[in-house]
Amino acid sequence: MHTTFIADLSAPCASFPHFWEHTIGSGHATLALRADWRRQLLRSHRELGFKHVRFHGILSDDMGTLVDENEKLIYSFFNADQVMDFLLSIGMAPFTELSFMPQALSSGDQTVFKYKGNVTPPREYAAWKELISTTVAHWLDRYGIEKMRNWFFEIWNEPNLPSFWTGTREDYFLLYKNAAEAVKSIHADLQVGGPATASNAWITEFRDFCTQTKTPYDFISTHHYPTDAFGKPGDDTVTQLADSQRSVLRDQVTETRKKAGTTPVYYTEWCTSSNPFDTLHDQPYAAAFITKTIMEARGQVQGYSYWTFSDIFEENYFSSIPFHGGFGLMTIHGIPKPAYRAYELLHRLGDQLLNVQGAHPTVDVWMTRSTEAWQILVTNSALPRHPVQSEAVRLFLNNPPPIKQAYLERIDDTHANATGAWETMGKPGYLSAVQVAELELSSALTREALTIIPNDGPIQLDIHIPPQGTTLITLETA
Repeated sequence: MHTTFIADLSAPCASFPHFWEHTIGSGHATLALRADWRRQLLRSHRELGFKHVRFHGILSDDMGTLVDENEKLIYSFFNADQVMDFLLSIGMAPFTELSFMPQALSSGDQTVFKYKGNVTPPREYAAWKELISTTVAHWLDRYGIEKMRNWFFEIWNEPNLPSFWTGTREDYFLLYKNAAEAVKSIHADLQVGGPATASNAWITEFRDFCTQTKTPYDFISTHHYPTDAFGKPGDDTVTQLADSQRSVLRDQVTETRKKAGTTPVYYTEWCTSSNPFDTLHDQPYAAAFITKTIMEARGQVQGYSYWTFSDIFEENYFSSIPFHGGFGLMTIHGIPKPAYRAYELLHRLGDQLLNVQGAHPTVDVWMTRSTEAWQILVTNSALPRHPVQSEAVRLFLNNPPPIKQAYLERIDDTHANATGAWETMGKPGYLSAVQVAELELSSALTREALTIIPNDGPIQLDIHIPPQGTTLITLETA
């Protein structure tokens, strides 16, 4: 028995900007000095269309931006400039998270992560303000306002979590006010925003504070994960996800949009879970979840930044295991995971969205149009331990134009799944160059031709899609 979806190809389409390509996440700033990190970012930019990259710690001591040497404050922008120079050289720009606190200005010693980012308020907010104005003024002098109009300055990271901010909410608002005023004092066209919170928090309070104190803000930023606030303390990730709800991120995005009013919204972190060692990150499950989540956020946000593009990442420690469940779209060797291939399919979508009729508990279908083709995107996605099975899907396309060529591409257990190929290898801990090349090939999307019989009526397409599968059908017009 088939599940049927229907689309009229002569119907008007809606605008469909690729908002998810605005920004992609990374770990922390010093990673951007690595050659392998740079190669992977360049590939992600070229193949997936990402325009900005966001990471923690541009102000942290390991970047050397501001240090106390013999009770004298010394600025050094060399490392930070190396990062910015590279981003601009490949046609990208920073979504600059201004964090963490230089030890020279900090009020305490509490740090986060392996690289020890200081998460305490400044001893003097005037000194923090001077740090931001000096840093931004340096970049403006180096790069000019025409380039920096495309930069975004986000103040701090998740200040509503004690792990990232030891001060109060009011302390954060003061931190934000001083930083935002510093940024705008350098040039009014520079974009600054916050509150950069976890779990969609503080948005109304942040806007109220800025309005009442006449503090500038150009955008709202926040984060969310499907594991947020689900399950009980101590639950494993699968249990947290099982206790989550289908489309919960869509519902949260919708609520954030309402709270933000007409202000642009950027989710600067989200992922399939908040666990940096979650094997689901590496599996076709992630591809289907990512695809569905992004398509459900359309029309609500200006940016939706996945965390992260690479497993070159070391918040807890740097894992050498090729597929260790890291956040990245790619492994440490640069092998694309199913999640990477999902972004590749999404990148191919057109910029016009057509309405599709039909509904199913786990299957979703979207259709887009570009200049020379139609794209039909299908997922069969469910949370862990939720019911899902292989489904037969029938697509009726009314009033089609002449079709020159048709093909489909799949992501599932047996297609574009380098993780499965690595498991078949016996899960080697250290890969040879030959093994890396083999896994790269196993990760590739392959085109399977579809036969479209010319006629004057609707086109009927029948496909089977397995659990946690993602399929893109492309119809090239004559």
